[in-house]
Amino acid sequence: MARRLNLRQVEAFKAVIEYGTVSRAAEMMNISQPAMSKLIAHLEEDTALQLFDRVKGRLVLTRRGMRLYEEIDRIFAGVRQVENAVEAIRRDEQSRLLIGVMPALSGAFIREATTRFLARQPGVFCSVQSRSSQWIADGLVTRKLDVGFTVSPIDNPYIVSEPLMAHPLVCILPLDHPLTEKSVITPRDLDGTAFISFDPESFTSRRIGQVFDAHGVAPEIVMVVSISPTLCEFVAAGIGVSLVHPSAVGGLRGKVAIRGFEPAVQLDFQLCRIRDSRNARLVDAFLDGAREAAAEISRTILTPG
Repeated sequence: MARRLNLRQVEAFKAVIEYGTVSRAAEMMNISQPAMSKLIAHLEEDTALQLFDRVKGRLVLTRRGMRLYEEIDRIFAGVRQVENAVEAIRRDEQSRLLIGVMPALSGAFIREATTRFLARQPGVFCSVQSRSSQWIADGLVTRKLDVGFTVSPIDNPYIVSEPLMAHPLVCILPLDHPLTEKSVITPRDLDGTAFISFDPESFTSRRIGQVFDAHGVAPEIVMVVSISPTLCEFVAAGIGVSLVHPSAVGGLRGKVAIRGFEPAVQLDFQLCRIRDSRNARLVDAFLDGAREAAAEISRTILTPG
């Protein structure tokens, strides 16, 4: 008799995708790596779906796996909204700060920024939601968020934006890729090359597409990925090359080759706030911590190695 799907399997599947590797996902769920692998294997067996391909010892999400993840993410987003509503009701008299952050900044950056803030403002209840830039923009405009981190400025007179971690994109490649022999990659080098792209509608993808069009080149798009950590993992697995903000590489230094890209494609994230926020004092304190965290990460990016 087939087993019924259980929440632990779904949580494991979601964690592997969002944290990039089985080992990192196991660490975040506080279980062993073999136990994590068993949960994934049981999920594939119970659904009769191949959710991952095994490439050079890594799990690479299949098309069916991506469809399942998108459905799971929608469900979890709804659950998070209910949890946030419950917590808001419970803490109605407590100071609150509602933060939206795009997935590319949902790891070390937002952890460090929030930790710095809470050290100076103990007792404040923080709600941090990792969602798309468009969702964050809508949340700020409708005052469901106090602070947001997006990949592009929000065109609204009631929202104030400032650039954060401005750096040119870098080219990341599998360690054994022929282009690693070059110190700087150009658009011509990528013509016809297997390339992993962000969602075509995303701001970053459009910026990259403009450069390729201007130079009359067309890389071979072999995969489209919506979040930076997963994209970097696919590059490390040898699926293709890509262009990313250097902050996205993070813990994968040493597992991918990083090269400069010319012409420079400058990309900065945006720190956004409501112009006349009801929590102006808390917002100002949080932004100070965010700027400090961004400066620290920028120093790391500029450090060789």
